Amino acid sequence: MASPTSTNPAHAHFESFLQAQLCQDVLSSFQGLCEALGLEPGGGLPQYRKMKAQLNYWSAKSLWAKLDKRAGQPVYQQGRACTNTKCLVVGAGPCGLRAAAELALLGARVVLVEKRTKFSRHNVLHLWPFTIHDLRALGAKKFYGRFCTGTLDHISIRQLQLLLLKVALLLGVEIHWGVTFTGLQPPPKKGSGWRAQLQPSPPAQLANYEFDVLISAAGGKFVPEGFTVREMRGKLAIGITVNFVNGRTVEETQVPEISGVARIYNQSFFQSLLKATGIDLENIVYYKDDTHYFVMTAKKQCLLRLGVLRQDWPEIDRLLGSANVVPEALQRFVRAAADFATHGKLGKLEFARDAHGRPDISAFDFTSMMRAESSARVQEKHGARLLLGLVGDCLVEPFWPLGTGVARGFLAAFDAAWMVKRWAEGAGPLEVLAERESLYQLLSQTSPENMHRNVAQYGLDPATRYPTLNLRAVTPNQVRDLYDVAAKEPVRRNSDKIDGGSPAMGSQELLRWCQEQTAGYPGVHVTDLSSSWADGRALCALLHRLRPGLLEPSELQGLGALEATAWALKMAEYELGITPMLSAKAVVAGSDPLGLIAYLSHFHSTFKNVPHSPGGLEGPASQGFPGTPSAVLFLGKLQRTLQRTRAQENGEDTGGKKLRLEVEAKTPSTEEPPVPESGVPPTPPSQDQEAGAGDLCALCGEHLYVLERSCADGRFFHRSCFRCHSCEAMLWPGGYGQHPGDGHFYCLQHLPQTGPKEDGTDLCPESQEGTSPVPNPSQPTRRLIRLSSPERQRLSSLNLTPDPELEPPPKPPRSCSALARQALEGSFVGWGMPVQSSQVVAMEEEQEQSPSSSEEEKEAEETVALHSDTEEALLILAKNSGTMSKYPTWRRTLLRRAREEEMKRFCKAQAVQRRLNEIETALGELEAEGMKVELALRSQSRSPEQHKALGLEQLLQLVRKKNSLLAEEAELMLTVKELNLQEEQWQLDQELRSYVNQEGALKTPADRQAEDQLLKKLVDVVNQRDELIRFQEERRLSELALEPGAQG
Repeated sequence: MASPTSTNPAHAHFESFLQAQLCQDVLSSFQGLCEALGLEPGGGLPQYRKMKAQLNYWSAKSLWAKLDKRAGQPVYQQGRACTNTKCLVVGAGPCGLRAAAELALLGARVVLVEKRTKFSRHNVLHLWPFTIHDLRALGAKKFYGRFCTGTLDHISIRQLQLLLLKVALLLGVEIHWGVTFTGLQPPPKKGSGWRAQLQPSPPAQLANYEFDVLISAAGGKFVPEGFTVREMRGKLAIGITVNFVNGRTVEETQVPEISGVARIYNQSFFQSLLKATGIDLENIVYYKDDTHYFVMTAKKQCLLRLGVLRQDWPEIDRLLGSANVVPEALQRFVRAAADFATHGKLGKLEFARDAHGRPDISAFDFTSMMRAESSARVQEKHGARLLLGLVGDCLVEPFWPLGTGVARGFLAAFDAAWMVKRWAEGAGPLEVLAERESLYQLLSQTSPENMHRNVAQYGLDPATRYPTLNLRAVTPNQVRDLYDVAAKEPVRRNSDKIDGGSPAMGSQELLRWCQEQTAGYPGVHVTDLSSSWADGRALCALLHRLRPGLLEPSELQGLGALEATAWALKMAEYELGITPMLSAKAVVAGSDPLGLIAYLSHFHSTFKNVPHSPGGLEGPASQGFPGTPSAVLFLGKLQRTLQRTRAQENGEDTGGKKLRLEVEAKTPSTEEPPVPESGVPPTPPSQDQEAGAGDLCALCGEHLYVLERSCADGRFFHRSCFRCHSCEAMLWPGGYGQHPGDGHFYCLQHLPQTGPKEDGTDLCPESQEGTSPVPNPSQPTRRLIRLSSPERQRLSSLNLTPDPELEPPPKPPRSCSALARQALEGSFVGWGMPVQSSQVVAMEEEQEQSPSSSEEEKEAEETVALHSDTEEALLILAKNSGTMSKYPTWRRTLLRRAREEEMKRFCKAQAVQRRLNEIETALGELEAEGMKVELALRSQSRSPEQHKALGLEQLLQLVRKKNSLLAEEAELMLTVKELNLQEEQWQLDQELRSYVNQEGALKTPADRQAEDQLLKKLVDVVNQRDELIRFQEERRLSELALEPGAQG
């Protein structure tokens, strides 16, 4: 505060300006400050310099020092870099205000228009380290003392807008409120400039303002004319945000935040939530700021079942419209979810209020996200040029679970300001646009890990931020279409189509390739793509060419066509990762020529780049082709291993019925031991089932078109049908099992236990200690009860709030303190061992790169408890190194590392989930298109051959796209498996520690048995992780060997 003896009224206005927490209070106090100093608001850097000269007491000086340090960077040229440039910024969101501040520092005249009149969004934004440092350098803690104290790395949108508004006002940005930008007004004649169309009627000074730069930061729903926007669509995704009042009580400060928990790697937590409350979520995040902020992704069927949505509508706007949402039910829904996630420790949850005085809760759709095809344009008319740039959501709509919105928004604001600087320097329009588009290519790839590590060096110059920078990645010739001399058409929204990436393949090319691969084999004469394959010999020859060790041609003597074909189909799936698209009987009978052509095209697309040699390839095929199909192969083998293990534990006969060729006993493999026959379905399909295996779905009985076919355990399904019988989740290779009793397929989370032993890879939520409600020992053994859909609906809607006396909710997995233990173990040599000096220096340097006011942090920092052994180890470390004074700093650093690790894992999981959803949507579109093409082909039996060839080429193109998507999907599933194994290992490690820490004399026989079982499960998980790492390394080496020049 100002000195009590100060009589200068400007000091009081300045202090009111610093402390103001409402938009109107900020504006009124700043207006009073300017009047007291005799200044006119919006005067640019000259206004800032005059204000600084007159306000020279201690409180103001500390802020001027920070702003002067930023303004003193050489790139701004003392505020003279853009002195003749006039800019209009549309939108006072965080990105628009940040861009306006940078343009003001460059010396440009900046006018900002905003349609709202107040800031009311309580939602909390995740901040990357560089954004925290950037805001601190602008004086954030002077405006908001709680800014990122301790380990906090987030801020509410309202607070972020307030502090950036204050910075913009001090730097002389002219701001107009309640003004809506509706479009551009081109210059009517030579000598005039570009103006803005504004509503309602603006003041004459603003209406006549002519500018040569327009920066749009008005959000994703408004993009200026001329820009093309691309839509990236996934499955239906319903997000829910809610803000509760933060009373800042001691109890509230001790509730740990949740940087992110995702179903994709921790199903047990969400199954417990579903069981206790009836709420079905995909993820949940909890942050504390001005409010208690929760954001979650809910499933539509759950919202319908619990009465949150009145009716199921196909149109998303209608589904989530106010008329279809029941406010009371939505409030009960979020209260129950928040109570469960925080153990009920937040007490009675009271809703914060939005701008209209209503509970601050909303349901929104993020099924599709928009991304501008270009980030800038230039329009010219009557000799007047206008540079247009996009920042914020109208450039790229962020995927909220990734927490990238503000960080990438600030980067785009810096890049846009750099573009304006180059424009003011006189660079040609095409050169400016090419540089901007080169930077735009980097934006979607940025993360804290792949940017410069020293955030203190970040500035306007892109070279200070991006390690791999190429400003010539896009050439001026490639951006000619972004330079206009006439008005453009309205914004077009294009769907996110999958690009094939290479020329289309016809049936003749496929036939020639098959003939080359099977040439020289006795008795094999491939003349077409149907009857030549009926005896199975051509398919066996193709396999032998690609994998010579599988069999010798002489072994086919006496083997029937059906047996040879069945063996070839199975080996192609087991050893090459190519799943069947038709049955062996259909191949022999020639009843499905389109299915056979599609199946053979998979071989072609996988092995077309492998060099042909008459003697066959040396070594296994997994080392002879690029790695993406190998992901399918790895997951398939993982699934069969799971089935074999489960069958052994259930006491089943794993020998199975052998085919006539006993090749498994003598087949070498570098990836894993030969696959036993337990991987084959226990009971082979009947004749009727086999005859129609490729035509009818084994689950729904409906017709299967070629592109719809998905094969599992020798049967064919629609992808949409192959779901868990219990939770209806999509099933993935390596993540499902078939119950031998009822024959249904289940995800591992819901696969019923049939044997006396429990498999560590599929623990049910009831059996996982620490992640599920505590069971009552007096309860009898649980029995699986099948309920109909109406019964499930009635049962789940009986009571939304769990009874805390019966089943207390579990703690959110991986608390910050638990991750801190992991960070400590990874940072130092060992428990209680003297730390190496380099490691101490690393922690100190990290703290120095994130400077903060320790006094303010002590007042505001939330209390986060560490595990006792972690706390003890850290104390021993500080004592042994003789730096006990640095213990608090190290503790904060440790917690910050833990929080970053938690957020990184959550973001990785959500990025994978989003892409999986996009792939599933794209596959659905391909299947629909393939059905039309297949129907047309089957109806053209008497059409000219040219028409048939064209239709077949279209079908093969679709098949190739589908295979490419499936390969990408398998790669993503490997990441999912990795995340699951990490989580499972951590959970088992925590349980095992509780037994290991017990004194031996106090352990009961039951404790020792439980400890042995946990150790066995832990070893199994570690082995699985080791196999995954080994597979990834082998594939990396194989790909290196295939690179040009690798042999030289």
